[in-house]
Amino acid sequence: MENIQKSVFKIITASGTGSGFIIKGYNHIITNYHVVKGEKVVAIEDHKKDRHVAHVVMANPEVDLAFLSTNGISSAHDGISLQEDIIIANTQKVFINGYPFGMPYTITEGIISSVSQPLGNRSYIQTDAAVNPGNSGGPILNEAGMLVGVTTSKFTNADNVGFGIKHSDLVKELRDFANANGTSFNVKCNSCDHYTEVAAEFCNNCGHSMDISIWDEFEKSHFAKFVEDAITELGMDPVLGRAGRDFWEFHQGSALIRIFVFQRDYLIATSPLNNLPKQNLEELLTFLLENHVEPYYLGIHDNKIFVSYRAHISDIFTEHAETVKKNLKHLALKADDLDNFFSDNYGCEMAIESKEEK
Repeated sequence: MENIQKSVFKIITASGTGSGFIIKGYNHIITNYHVVKGEKVVAIEDHKKDRHVAHVVMANPEVDLAFLSTNGISSAHDGISLQEDIIIANTQKVFINGYPFGMPYTITEGIISSVSQPLGNRSYIQTDAAVNPGNSGGPILNEAGMLVGVTTSKFTNADNVGFGIKHSDLVKELRDFANANGTSFNVKCNSCDHYTEVAAEFCNNCGHSMDISIWDEFEKSHFAKFVEDAITELGMDPVLGRAGRDFWEFHQGSALIRIFVFQRDYLIATSPLNNLPKQNLEELLTFLLENHVEPYYLGIHDNKIFVSYRAHISDIFTEHAETVKKNLKHLALKADDLDNFFSDNYGCEMAIESKEEK
C-alpha cells in the first residue's frame, strides 16, 4: 500500500480540500470537478506533506471529473494501475483511498453494493465503505490495488451509502483528452466530446449550450489578498498556503503556521511549536511568562507550546496595515526559530504538527 499512498494526493483550494491520484502512464492528477470548481490553480500535497502548485487543465462537470497538471509528479510516482477490461461485481471488496476532512491519508474498506446505480442522467458504483468530505476525487481500489472507480459523493445524513464514478467513464475521459491542449484550462462538451478553452455559452464545435460560469474563478476577499501578500513576502506561492475560505495552513521550515479569522473580528496567526517536557518545567515556564517575543505571545494548550499573534480585522484598513502584514510574515519566521530553540535549550520534543526538515 506504500506505493499507492505515494500516488494519492490531497487537493487544497480556497474552498476546502479533496483527494486526487495519478495513474501509471498518464501525466495528469485526477480528481472530481466539484473539488476544484471555481479554481484554475490549486495546491496538491503528497504523503510527505510537500506541496506543489497544480493547474486545472480539464473540467467536465457532467461526469464530475477534472485533470490537473503539475511539474515533477509523474516522474516521481509510479501511479495506480488501470486495467480497462477489469471486471467489477456486487459484494466485491473495495478500498476508499484519500484524505477525509483534510486529515492525513486514510484507507477505508467496504463492498460494492451496486455496480450500476442510476442517479440523475448517469450511473455510478455504490459502496458501503465510509465516504466522507475530503474523500472526493480519490481512487476506489480492489484488493489487487487496481482502480475500479473514483470517489465522488455520499448521501447526506446516510451511513454506508457512497458513490464512485465508474472506471470506464474515466477511461473515456483519458482517451478523449489525449489529443487536447493539456497546458490550458479546457472545458469538455459532452455532446461532441470537443474541448473549449475560451469562455463561451455555446460549444464552438457543435453549438451545444455550455454553462459559461464554469470558467469563473472565486474572487478573493480583501482580507485574503492582504494575507496572501504577506505569504508572498515569505517567498512562497500563496496558493500553497490555502486551506479553505479565508484560512491558511503551511510549514515555514519545520513549524506549522495557521492564519484565520476568529469570531469575525480578529486576524489570528498561530503555530504549535513543541510539547512540554516531562520534567524540569520551572525554568521553561519562567521563560514563557517573561514574554521575550513581542508583538507575539507564547502560550500553553494541551501541554503544547504555541506562539501566536492577534490583530483586529479593522487594522488592515488603517495606517497600521503594513505593520500587521510585517508581523504576520515575521510570525512564521519566528516560529521556525522558536521550535528549534525550545528543543535545544529545554529538551522539548517537536509538536506532532511539525515537519521534518530535509
